[in-house]
Amino acid sequence: MNSASDPEGSGRLVLAATPLGQVEDASARLRAALATADVVAAEDTRRTKQLASSLGVTITGRVVSFYDAVEVARAPGLVADVAAGATVLLVTDAGMPSVSDPGYRLVVACVDAGLAVTCLPGPSAVTTALALSGIPCERFCFDGFPPRKSGARRTWLAQLRHESRACVFFEAPHRIAACLDDAVAVLGGERRAAVCRELTKTYEEVRRGTLAELAAWAADGLRGEITVVLAGAEPQAPPGAEVLVARVRELVATGVRLKDACGQVATAAGSSRNELYEAVLAARG
Repeated sequence: MNSASDPEGSGRLVLAATPLGQVEDASARLRAALATADVVAAEDTRRTKQLASSLGVTITGRVVSFYDAVEVARAPGLVADVAAGATVLLVTDAGMPSVSDPGYRLVVACVDAGLAVTCLPGPSAVTTALALSGIPCERFCFDGFPPRKSGARRTWLAQLRHESRACVFFEAPHRIAACLDDAVAVLGGERRAAVCRELTKTYEEVRRGTLAELAAWAADGLRGEITVVLAGAEPQAPPGAEVLVARVRELVATGVRLKDACGQVATAAGSSRNELYEAVLAARG
C-alpha cells in the first residue's frame, strides 16, 4: 500500500499547479516549493524561470526539462532522485501536471517504486471553465484534446451524443472552427456549450450559446488557449413498444432467434423481456 505521507528524511515528488495567466494566482506553497526543491522538473525551463523571477523567488535546486518528448527517458532519473531523498518539484507551463500535460508517467513510476507523491493544488483550466460556463456541471467528464482529423473527430463526438454529463475539452485555436462545425453536424446545432478563451488573462473571453451560434462566431478562427464546455445530452424518453417490436423484427430478419432478439432489445431499453416477447407475438397475430 502506498501513502502520500513521507517519513522524515525521505524524498518525495511534488506536483504543483501553476498560474494559467495571472502570476498573482500562484500559491504561497508554490513559491516556497520553487525556492526549496532539490530538483525542479519543468515542462519549459525558461517559462518556469520567468515565473520564479516574477514571483521574486530564486530557484536554488537543479532545473531539468521534462516535456512530452523526454518524459519517458527522464522519469527513471527523477525517480532515483526521489529514492535518494530529494524533493522533486514537477511544474508545467500552466495548470496542473498530468492533466493533458506531462506528469502521469512520473507519478506512476514513483507510486510503483513505493515513493511519496503529493500535490500543491491550484489553478486548473478544466474547473475554471466549468465554473464560468453557465452549464450544469454537478457531473462532468474531461476528454483532453479531440482528434485532429475531421473523420476521427466526428467519431469521437458521436460518443458524446447521449452523454448526460457536461464534457470539458481543450482545442487548438486553428482547429476550433472546424471542431465546432463537426459538433453541429454530429450533435445538432441546438446543443448548448461555452467556449472559454485565454482564461484569467488580459483578453479572457467566454462565449455561451448553442453550437450553431458558437460555430458561426468562431468561423474565422480564434486566438489563444481554448477550453470548451459541452452541455450534457437531454434525457431521452424510452422508445414505445412499437419501436422495440420493430427492432426485434430487424434482428430476427438477420437470423437471431426470437427469444434472443427480445432479450437483447429489452436489455438495451431497460424493458421486460417477457412483455416484449408477448408484444411481438401479438403483433404477429
